[in-house]
Order: sequence, then C-alpha cells, then structure tokens
Amino acid sequence: MAGTISTGSLPRLLQDGVNSVFGNSLKEHDKKWDSMFTIHQSTKNFEVDVQLEGFTRATTKPEGDDITFDSRRQGFTPKYQHSTFAKGYIVTEEALEDELYGQLNDGARALARCMNITKEIEGAAIYNNGFDAAELMADGDGVALFSTAHPNGPSGGTYTNRLAIDADLSESALEDMLILIQTVTDARGLPAALQAMKLLVAPANSFEAQRILGSVLQNDTGNNATNAVRDMNSVRDGFMSNPFLTDVDAWFLTTDAPQGMKYFSRREVRFGQDNAFTSGNARFKADERYVFGWSDARGSFGTSGS
Repeated sequence: MAGTISTGSLPRLLQDGVNSVFGNSLKEHDKKWDSMFTIHQSTKNFEVDVQLEGFTRATTKPEGDDITFDSRRQGFTPKYQHSTFAKGYIVTEEALEDELYGQLNDGARALARCMNITKEIEGAAIYNNGFDAAELMADGDGVALFSTAHPNGPSGGTYTNRLAIDADLSESALEDMLILIQTVTDARGLPAALQAMKLLVAPANSFEAQRILGSVLQNDTGNNATNAVRDMNSVRDGFMSNPFLTDVDAWFLTTDAPQGMKYFSRREVRFGQDNAFTSGNARFKADERYVFGWSDARGSFGTSGS
C-alpha cells in the first residue's frame, strides 16, 4: 500500500544501540498567520461578507429648498469557501510491534507540526499571490489583493493599496506607503482614518526593517534628524519577519480596517487513529477546515519591490 510505513521503512529503529532519532525535533517558528489576519469562527459551509457603501458628503441647502437625498447600495460580496486540510500515515502491525524507540506511536507530534506549517503557508500565500491578477477573492472586487485601481463599489471610483511605482523597503518608500494609508478613501470617496499596524517582511528585509523602525534618529543619513516614523508611532505594532513570505523584495503593511484580512475557522485541528481489522495496520490522521482571504483590500497595503 502506497505510503505505508513498514519494517523495511525504518530498519535501524528495529535494533538496539541507536543513540537518538532526529529529523522532527527542529523548533517551529512562532505563529505568524494570526498577526496577518483577524480571526473569526464559522458554523457554515462558507461565509459571505457584503459591502454596503455609505453616503457622500453633505451639500449646501439654499433657504427654502428641499434637502438632497442620497441612497446606499450593496457592492461586492466576497465569499470564503472553507477547505479541508489533512494528512495521515499508516503503520503496519509488525512495524508498530518491532520499532523500539516509540517513534511511530508518537507520530501525532509530526502531524501537528505538519498542520501548523501548512496553515502558515496558506496564510502567507494570500500575500505571496497578492500581485497576481489570476489570484482573486471569490465574488470580490475583481482585481488582485494589491492594486493601484481597486473599484470602490457601485457608485464608481477607485482607490489604491499598492505603491504607484514598486520600491524596495527603505525609509522613504515606507513613508510613501504610510501616506497612501493616511489618504485612502472609502467607497464614496470620503477620507478613511486607517492606522498602519504591522510591517511584514521576508527575513532578508528584517535587518533593514529594524534599522528603519528602531533608529532613534533618521536612518542611514548623517543628518541629526528625528526618526519621524518611530516618533509618530506610524507603524503601531512594529514589524514581523515571516519566513513563509517567498519574495524577498516584497513588503506589506497591515491596517486596522475592520473587514480587511480575514481567517475563518470551521473546525479546529483534530487527530484520529484506528486499526484495520484484516491487516492490523494502524492509521493516524489529522485534519482541519479553514479559509484565508480578504473582504476590504484596505486591510493591507503592499509592494512587490523594485
């Protein structure tokens, strides 16, 4: 049977004298995905968010005239379809009996590590694929997560959550993106008050991120100037280096947009085991249901780098 662990899969573990068993003992990274998405629970097969635009600005009413009436309309309806992620392994009855070091019965630890890393990869993929026009949110606004031309909604207009000219991480580029966040508008073109929360970078950019956000004075200059980004607390929660971000040049800022980057959990990870009556083989599995996505692309701003 394909994928079955037998005595031939681990002959040395059937013998005395093994000093230690390694390969699954490396530490995991601290959890990253929960700093990139807001966490929600789900009790349905899928979840749908509905955009409802607000009103435009008020207008002057001449004396004696009627006021101007406005309306509100439904816009995009992003759909979060849960996926099931699972992994398992099969061990022959003989291998379980003869393996001397408890590695096969302790496979739940390896499955847990597998499931944790899978979730990190899935969460980071939303950002990694965020510049790809083919990777869209189902029933969303019809453009990539990071775009200079996000449709506002039924009343028209656009907004941007991507630098007009992609740039590598630097103090000036970070300031440009912070300005985008501070000047972004809502679905009716009115200013929206967003706060940049966390800078997300690949490990290759972590040292530069620390210099930019951590310097007391302006970074990489001889000027005796204040570090405005730090002093103004422009990035409230600092930065996070994420090894699951695949483009070393790309970097991102999450914001406090309330319906931005989302994670829905349909079922937490669970572990199971049974034995086949006829073969005696033991089967171990882990599975979990969830989905990552976004409703309002104002929840994250990004650039692919130069």
